[in-house]
Amino acid sequence: MDRQIAKILNDEGVRSARGKLFSYENIWLLRHRWGIPTAKINGVAANPPRWPDGTYSVQGAAAAIGVTAQTIFDYLAQGLVRGRQSTKGQPWQISLSSDQIDQLQRRLQRTRRSRKGAS
Repeated sequence: MDRQIAKILNDEGVRSARGKLFSYENIWLLRHRWGIPTAKINGVAANPPRWPDGTYSVQGAAAAIGVTAQTIFDYLAQGLVRGRQSTKGQPWQISLSSDQIDQLQRRLQRTRRSRKGAS
């Protein structure tokens, strides 16, 4: 988010007190000096399992399905689950119905069974 703020300020011709372009480091430093939190959905608090709009955080989706957070990132990359971020670096908001959760759990059981059989 700090990179985007710096880009917007620079694109609009705003300069620092010394006439320099802004960098994301400048924005980060200013935010911390002035106590301005990031624009994260829930500020600086830990991500909840579910967001107010009913979508899941990565951690919440992982707990609901019974996998690790990394598996959820893999599912997002593979298109097995759908999610959105307000901007890069912001928390994911993952849309999951109970049917999708059941389907992913069944898929997981099949994968685990096939791995046991291959051992």
